[in-house]
Amino acid sequence: MDIDGLKRQAAARALDHVRDGMKLGLGTGSTAKHFVELLGEKVRGGWKVVGVPTSEATRAQAEREGVPLTTLDEIDRLDLTIDGADEINPQLDLIKGGGGALLREKIVAAASDRMIVIADDSKWVGCLGAFPLPVEVIPFGLAATQRAMGDAFARSGVSGQMVLRKTADGHVFVTDGGHWIVDVRLGEIQDAPRLAGLLSAIPGVVEHGLFIGLAKTAILAGAQGIRVIERP
Repeated sequence: MDIDGLKRQAAARALDHVRDGMKLGLGTGSTAKHFVELLGEKVRGGWKVVGVPTSEATRAQAEREGVPLTTLDEIDRLDLTIDGADEINPQLDLIKGGGGALLREKIVAAASDRMIVIADDSKWVGCLGAFPLPVEVIPFGLAATQRAMGDAFARSGVSGQMVLRKTADGHVFVTDGGHWIVDVRLGEIQDAPRLAGLLSAIPGVVEHGLFIGLAKTAILAGAQGIRVIERP
């Protein structure tokens, strides 16, 4: 089975955790896209659920699928968030943000009673950091923010080139919130919680792609079938 087929398998297994009447966080990305499509089939079959999308792309897809939507201004908690990840380690800490939706994804995950991450098993790693870490920043004072980021990396024992994310046509990538993203390939991040805290303390950093302690369950699809891993 190809990678896309594995992603769909993981999304289908995640649907087993959804119950009629739930309030759901709807993730962003290629794997979450399968989940929203499968959820739409359930809604058209009679399920009464409501979703909070983590990006404008997910919002548009959910509307096409007929999934009712709400906001975190209208409800205070979500039962469950289903989202993908760019990397998952054995502690179920994640790197997310390859699709540029990390800020809304983290807000929605933090407002949920439970987060399930779905992926093909190529996303499972022993140590986070091979995938470039996205850091969402305010355009104002970018050089100062990057200097502070460099100091945070040094204090965490990592380093890497900072690259301002661009679109395919060479323009600066702009998030749904109007911010920019700096991607940093750090290699192995031995102390991800420490780095997460240091980055969060920088005034020009809006959010970063280290999701620490948020995912409760990972559903990984591979050639040998489905693995379900619970947070230790």
